[in-house]
Amino acid sequence: MVIGGGQAGLAAAYYLRRAGLSYVVLDAQPIPGGAWPHGWNSLRLFSIARHSSLPGWPMPAFSDGYPTAAHVVDYLIAYEKRYDVPVQRPVVVSSVSRDGDELLVHTDSGAWSTRHVISATGTWWRPFRPLMDLPGRQLHTVDYRDPLEFAGQKVAVVGGGNSGAQIAADLVPHASVTWMTRRPPRYLPDEIDGKALFDIASRRAGGVGELGDIVAVPPVREARDSGLLVATPMDNDLLAEADIVIWSTGFRPALGHLAPLRLRDDRGRVAMDGTTAVGEPCVHLLGYGGWTGAASATLIGVGPTAKATVARISAALGARS
Repeated sequence: MVIGGGQAGLAAAYYLRRAGLSYVVLDAQPIPGGAWPHGWNSLRLFSIARHSSLPGWPMPAFSDGYPTAAHVVDYLIAYEKRYDVPVQRPVVVSSVSRDGDELLVHTDSGAWSTRHVISATGTWWRPFRPLMDLPGRQLHTVDYRDPLEFAGQKVAVVGGGNSGAQIAADLVPHASVTWMTRRPPRYLPDEIDGKALFDIASRRAGGVGELGDIVAVPPVREARDSGLLVATPMDNDLLAEADIVIWSTGFRPALGHLAPLRLRDDRGRVAMDGTTAVGEPCVHLLGYGGWTGAASATLIGVGPTAKATVARISAALGARS
């Protein structure tokens, strides 16, 4: 059972199909594409199409620089059809529990029994929102779509990562923007793109964090070099003066459905052996970030961890039989 029909779920499906295993993908969304249909309008990848592909089939070329989110969605829809992925949607998984030798997956359309679960629900559906009492409207990255919605208003964008930088850069031609970060923004070298990030993350145990936090995609680079994108230290008074605050403060793994298995430790973390949960070896977490595999939250990076996950499942089922 694969829970989640986005890029990680599709990568798992590819290798499950190759392994000849019986499986189904349950997706809570009514349409294909995972989180990609829900991003802001100007969102683009960090890499060209051929360096942004899932296993088995390259993403079709995109003629105008880095592919748009819409191009990614079209690719994921076609990928799902190409490999005849058995997706059932919309099916919302409420919980996963142990039932003897099987796992019981409870959904809004009934219960399923399975030997292994690959959880590939990502993080988009669990945004982290600081709790602050402010006079203005408060949004999160997940709520942002188009800068014209904020034309002429005072907007505070909070967050020193890629989302904060890209949204602030998107807004500066249209609104009075204050970009707030806890520390000075750390740009990666301008020549670094998603392919290079994946290569670095795959080679270095510490990942790419020590190199910087922000990929200088063209709109960010242009706004930065023109002096329009300037970071300001956190300031509660400035937050209170803003008409709108956009929290680009990240996400948490969407793992509420695994709560009955009690996999989290006292610090709220899930102990992992590769992509397998130590507390339940029939549960595998795919695509949530570096802790589930190098660059596993990216299109190009999820393939190797999906392959390793399915190989482990195949070995476990072979040993059992």
